[in-house]
Amino acid sequence: MTTQKLSSRNLIVIGMMLFGLFFGAGNLIFPVFVGQQAGTHYWLALMGFLISGVGLPLLGVAAIGITKSAGVFQLAQRVNRFYAYGFTVLLYLCIGPLFALPRLASISFEVGLSPFVATAHQTSGLLIYSIGFFLAAWWFARKPGKIMVYVGQFLTPAFLILLAALLILVVVKPMGSGQAPVGDYVKAPVIAGFTAGYSTMDALAALAFGIIVVNAIRELGITEPTRIASDTIRAGSIAIVLMALIYGLLGLLGRNALGQFSRAANGGPVLANVAHYYFGAFGNLLLALLVILACLKTAIGLITAFGDTFKQLFPRVPYAMLIILASAAPLIFANIGLNRLLAFSTPLLYFIYPLAITLILMSLLTPILGESHWLFGTVTVFTLIPALLDGLNALPASLHQGWINNILAVGHLLPGFSMGLGWTVPSLIGLAVGWGLSVTVGRSN
Repeated sequence: MTTQKLSSRNLIVIGMMLFGLFFGAGNLIFPVFVGQQAGTHYWLALMGFLISGVGLPLLGVAAIGITKSAGVFQLAQRVNRFYAYGFTVLLYLCIGPLFALPRLASISFEVGLSPFVATAHQTSGLLIYSIGFFLAAWWFARKPGKIMVYVGQFLTPAFLILLAALLILVVVKPMGSGQAPVGDYVKAPVIAGFTAGYSTMDALAALAFGIIVVNAIRELGITEPTRIASDTIRAGSIAIVLMALIYGLLGLLGRNALGQFSRAANGGPVLANVAHYYFGAFGNLLLALLVILACLKTAIGLITAFGDTFKQLFPRVPYAMLIILASAAPLIFANIGLNRLLAFSTPLLYFIYPLAITLILMSLLTPILGESHWLFGTVTVFTLIPALLDGLNALPASLHQGWINNILAVGHLLPGFSMGLGWTVPSLIGLAVGWGLSVTVGRSN
């Protein structure tokens, strides 16, 4: 057994791999949209966005490292085994076949390729593209041991070079300085930015990608658990620093774009307009390459993580069959349209994110509070119902009728509910109650 630490080169490669897995097309469009909506409140909104879009993923990676867990299933077993199965399956369905994977194909087509496709052929163009996209992602995912090479050494550096060409011009040749904020960014830009960070799904991805990072480190000969934990956190820090820098510049791009273009429904059209503004027709080609690379590398990671994790949960199902499922299902969902995907995914994110956040934070606190099932279980129960209410509140306003409206009336009694943070106070109460139970009833390991 060897216990040496990773070389600087290998650490950078794994850090780049993790960044590449995190940074999909959603990570391109959401900070742009935040910058556009926040306007002159950009810096405050960016602070909130970085907390949920960067801080939480780092804590998620740290939770995997500190607890020496192989992945989210092992982490969630601190609540109980039944919950671990349910939470893990829901998380991977959310960041896999149901939402994140179809979104990758939909965004990369609508932002990158739709300008080159005639209006009459947009539907068939998306279908053909998504078939090719998921075939490519499936092909790379067949050999999960090669993911560090594919993503860390080739796809991510190519993506960063292309992105840098655009972001440098955003800084040296700004289009404007921003306009007045709109919506929630007027009165509470920090909180609005924080909840906007949910859309990146990176805190969920941090839990999902933990198994890939751990396996990659083991492939390099590091087998001692403490060293694996340390190297996981170090690699995560590299990825997170890159993400924070790029988020800041993308948000600036969205803010400054208002000097030349009107507000859009999402960040995709803004990116397309800005790329064309700086580079002309070549800008459209640059953006197409950018979003396709961003999406492909993340899709490879998500399909691989889905296959690895579900193979552990259901050992009798072959890995090959699982990645076929993870590639075929999103092919169908990708063709319902980007705006519909975003509308459907938001309520589920508002439900599952509080559960992920509390699991991450409780895992980080285990050296202080212990691993009592009473503690983890009580916090989860106290978070579950408010999170469900937050999810219902995130449904389109047209659905806030009848029994849903009656239930939401209860939710409005919770502090921060209108901003999607109704779960915070109940979670703290659950922490106090759970800690008391763990002390009086006894800690279980």
